[in-house]
Amino acid sequence: MDQPDLFSIGLEEESVSKDAARIEELRREIERHSRLYYAEDAPEISDAAFDSLVRELQELEKVHPELVVPSSPTQRVGGFVGEQFVPVNHAVRMYSLDNAMDLEELDAWLARTRSSLELEPHYMCELKIDGSSIALTYKDGELIRAATRGDGTTGEDVTANIRTVRDVPLRLQIPLPGEVEVRGEVYMPKASFLRLNNEAIEEGRAPFANPRNAAAGSLRQKDPIFTAKRDLATFIYSAADTALLSVDTQDAFLARLQEAGFHVNPSIALCRSAQEVHDFCEKAIESRDELAYEIDGVVVKVNDFALQRQLGFTAKAPRWAIAFKFPPEEKTSKLRAIVVQVGRTGVLTPVAEFDPVVIAGSTVARATLHNLDEVRRKDVRVGDTIVVRKAGDVIPEIVGHIPALRQVDSAVWTMPEVCPSCGSVVYREGDEVAFRCVSIDCPAQAQERLIFWASRGAMDIDGMGEEIVSRLLEQGLLTDVADYYSLDEETLAALSMGRTNIKGEPIVLGNTVARKLVKAIEESKSRSLARVLFGLGIRHVGKTMAEQIVAVFPSLARLKEATSEEISAIDGVGPAIAASVGHFFSIEDNNEVIARLAACGVTVAQEPTAPSREQTLSGLTFVLTGSLVRSGLSRDEAGARLKELGAKVSGSVSAKTSFVVAGEVPGSKYDKAVALGIPILDEEAYLRIIETGEAPKGEEE
Repeated sequence: MDQPDLFSIGLEEESVSKDAARIEELRREIERHSRLYYAEDAPEISDAAFDSLVRELQELEKVHPELVVPSSPTQRVGGFVGEQFVPVNHAVRMYSLDNAMDLEELDAWLARTRSSLELEPHYMCELKIDGSSIALTYKDGELIRAATRGDGTTGEDVTANIRTVRDVPLRLQIPLPGEVEVRGEVYMPKASFLRLNNEAIEEGRAPFANPRNAAAGSLRQKDPIFTAKRDLATFIYSAADTALLSVDTQDAFLARLQEAGFHVNPSIALCRSAQEVHDFCEKAIESRDELAYEIDGVVVKVNDFALQRQLGFTAKAPRWAIAFKFPPEEKTSKLRAIVVQVGRTGVLTPVAEFDPVVIAGSTVARATLHNLDEVRRKDVRVGDTIVVRKAGDVIPEIVGHIPALRQVDSAVWTMPEVCPSCGSVVYREGDEVAFRCVSIDCPAQAQERLIFWASRGAMDIDGMGEEIVSRLLEQGLLTDVADYYSLDEETLAALSMGRTNIKGEPIVLGNTVARKLVKAIEESKSRSLARVLFGLGIRHVGKTMAEQIVAVFPSLARLKEATSEEISAIDGVGPAIAASVGHFFSIEDNNEVIARLAACGVTVAQEPTAPSREQTLSGLTFVLTGSLVRSGLSRDEAGARLKELGAKVSGSVSAKTSFVVAGEVPGSKYDKAVALGIPILDEEAYLRIIETGEAPKGEEE
């Protein structure tokens, strides 16, 4: 038997040891240069030199796979897809911020803060990055988890994707004790956003609305490789528990973050007075267009952590911070045309088309003018130089025109007398603002009706989006909602999408998507009668109204025969809704569609059911807002439990509201309830009602 060559073994061990040392050296060097490039904007070497370091590390790790660790720079895109989008409960809630919409509201917050503390604190001013919130958790200095904000209490695990973001350190440069969670914003630089949208347009895909949506969508890609191509970046600015970091102020904390290797926004200022805060905000507004990323405001924080703890939190936000929101960005453009769109209910809506302008990070070339009265009020005419902005930095709107630049021969715009889609005469009912096309065969209405029928709130045909509906209409495969139920997998799979791939071959829907759509169509047959009635798109009949109607008329055949008096006698209906329902069923084409739906097995009647529980909440109206975290119920599910007990559930708060149920992160309904003095119930109180069936005895906070 041959004896082992101990000399060769010794040389091999020495070689492995040298390679291991070199691997560690390369990792540290690559991390250092990444930090200099991304976090400090001070690169020391060329891109080519950096790439050569990465290639050397990749080669060594290929030779020694046993030395590969998750925190290696080569592992930024790896095999972690299966772990994505698992719910993550935040150890400490991620609060949103209260907003100051102008300097007057900002001054009011500054005054309240001074009054509460009985002193003038120092403030840290930071740019408000227009991106997607992220929480990064490190254990013993290594990244172990990344989660989205979600509802503030529960987010989604996006660790695999966040590892592809180059300025996120996989291993910290200075030791931080135990498990530390830092928080910040993932954003997409303006140049990257422009490049991404140009690629989308060239490939026939819909472009992203703005960099914020692009960042959020990129962060939730199913394959990290696609996220890696999106050129995302981060700014980190807070932590779940700053006590772990042995710092006492926000400015010291930001410095510690930078030392650890995080990308910290350099545009910050420690302000010692309200005037200095004003100066920072005004400078930020002036310079926002010069930045490489989008911002939508300034975050003002009390700098001292002890004072932050003294101020504490409200139910929704910290009292020691506020977001000063920038006024809407305005641009001028040339109004080229006012076109008319026909909606699902036949309403004609004027839409302005103008030369494209970039506002709040996205290119805008169209904006709704809502109705003829609005066109007259703003007095905009084709050829005008108009002022355009985004309401809340989201929805494009026309502010008005510049009179000095108006052409002498400009003409006042008028609503067309016939529908631009089908040529039928349009009418305006009574004092209504809207003009309508009443033709049931109007092609424009057909598409909107078909999309609405498949929507989540109606029949919920998952995957049946606007593009597919449009293609089905174009190719004569859909004319009304009953046609959905004659579609088969073979027909859908062969559906042309009107585009070609890079080889010039036509793109079709394909078997996988077709199979899912057929399954979703089949499942929609069993939706409740209320959802079917809602999905038919009868004017004035929303989800809640549909439920109230079918509770009295449990079949569409019975509803068709009902008189206006019988329908209007239903609680909350009234003559206008009754007339709309009666008009719908008076049109024979609509009755024919319902007959075909019935023949396909879609619910058109249901057996009336006796209440499963005593109607102890009869006469009470509830409104729900926020997330019910403890029970895990959706808002619809939570409302259904109340309805089982006889309660009415409304979507808006009014003086007639009996109680508002407020979960985590409640919305504006909470504020309105407070203003009106409506009793507010927390989730525990709600669960007691559902369990006992007993109405609340008094107000609860």
